[in-house]
Amino acid sequence: MAEYETRLTALSHGGGCGCKLSPAMLHELLAAMPKMQAFPDLLVGTETGDDAAVYRISDDQAVIATTDFFMPIVDDARDFGRIAAANALSDVYAMGGRPIMALAILGMPLGKIAPETVSVILAGGASICAEAGIPVAGGHSIDAPEPIYGLAVIGLVHPDRVMRNSGAQAGDVLILTKPLGVGVLSAALKGGALDAVAHDKAYAALVASATKLNAVGAELAALPQVHAITDVTGFGLLGHGLEMCRGSGLGAKVRFDALPLLESVADLARSGTRTGASDRNWASYGHEADLSPELAEWQRDLLTDPQTSGGLLVAVAPEGVAAAMDCIRAAGFDRAAVIGEMCEGAVRIAAM
Repeated sequence: MAEYETRLTALSHGGGCGCKLSPAMLHELLAAMPKMQAFPDLLVGTETGDDAAVYRISDDQAVIATTDFFMPIVDDARDFGRIAAANALSDVYAMGGRPIMALAILGMPLGKIAPETVSVILAGGASICAEAGIPVAGGHSIDAPEPIYGLAVIGLVHPDRVMRNSGAQAGDVLILTKPLGVGVLSAALKGGALDAVAHDKAYAALVASATKLNAVGAELAALPQVHAITDVTGFGLLGHGLEMCRGSGLGAKVRFDALPLLESVADLARSGTRTGASDRNWASYGHEADLSPELAEWQRDLLTDPQTSGGLLVAVAPEGVAAAMDCIRAAGFDRAAVIGEMCEGAVRIAAM
């Protein structure tokens, strides 16, 4: 009988959205991509680093297409599948749409992982898709050196309700729907930095946050005062905030003391728990960020901490904040918070 590795995270060199290529590398790779002007119905392509592609098929309907996959962020097979699926679905919600079906993307190291474990991963992903009201209608699998799982997702949206990351306006208030710290928590869990009680609490907090669907994005898109949405994932809050700044031609200001954080994350970060992706993120875009000298290095680490299935970053006119927050809270995001604002000036993001 084959001997299989029981810890999924031991089979991979990284995990979750921390596996993403750095923003600098991605920019370099996409620089040579052809321009999309030849396709007038392609409403959203690669130009602004948005969350998904959007193609108009009629005056009242557009298709959203996205794909997202990564290596295990947790050892529990079902939770890995659930987190990966929720993360992939988030791209459709961030565009203001609703998913209609998904295809599974699967790469598994044959001989190192039990077939029964792979089945549990797939079942976990399917359970999240069922929660979203969609089928996993097929997929593709390969023998890979490290375990990989995710989804390609198709969604629909009205062309007039597409939420780009480039639509923010000066004076818009920034709302973050989920607390930060998934990267720090995953590093602490993998590194054994927590005692048994703290481990269980941290794990429960990570899974609860990362498996909560961002379906509220479709509801926010219906509010006329909401101008832009993006989801905060592997590039961290600063990185995805900068994408919103670049697309909108604006600057942004974020208040660190307003940021919601997952339980115990601040203490872990102060003690030096961090991810390598946090450093890669800062190396990629730190020159476009203005951090207050009062912020410590651990606070910078949290601003660049890679989030897996993180929250939505929402830019909304001041008069629409109450309605947006009511919508977000009604959807169960009780840690959502106003964290800053968009402003005229240089295309940079400031944190204080």
